[in-house]
Amino acid sequence: MFNDIGPLELVTLIVLAVLVFGPDKLPKVIQDVTRTIRKIREFSESAKHDIREELGPEFKDFEFEDLNPKAFIRKQLDNEDLGLKEIRNGFDLKKEMAEVTDAVHSRDSDSSSSGAAGAAGAAGSSGGRIDMTKKPETPDRDDRPPFDADAT
Repeated sequence: MFNDIGPLELVTLIVLAVLVFGPDKLPKVIQDVTRTIRKIREFSESAKHDIREELGPEFKDFEFEDLNPKAFIRKQLDNEDLGLKEIRNGFDLKKEMAEVTDAVHSRDSDSSSSGAAGAAGAAGSSGGRIDMTKKPETPDRDDRPPFDADAT
């Protein structure tokens, strides 16, 4: 329940409780709080039991934790019938990232000869591949685009 409370926060809460309620009333307050928590748990368990009875035998494997979207997705991804574990285990993230990095830097991982001649003819000879390191040609300052009077 309190998984994210550290030891320092716990000590701070205890000191505050002693200061607020006093050492005389603190045991009574702790008993009241634990009794309330126990009643809430009993109420929720009886509600779960009633819902399971009302759903019938078709939903005998129904778990209320599956209503949490994260738990539901995690359970479905761990399902052996889909074969997703093999896909997930076969995916090598480091290799994929290296291939993407090589593609961005226009290095060809299959061939070691990617010189200037290969980069110049890369767009035409490698099936539409664009050289990202080559700067685009800028038109001369005197070359203006054609003026269309109807467009303005």
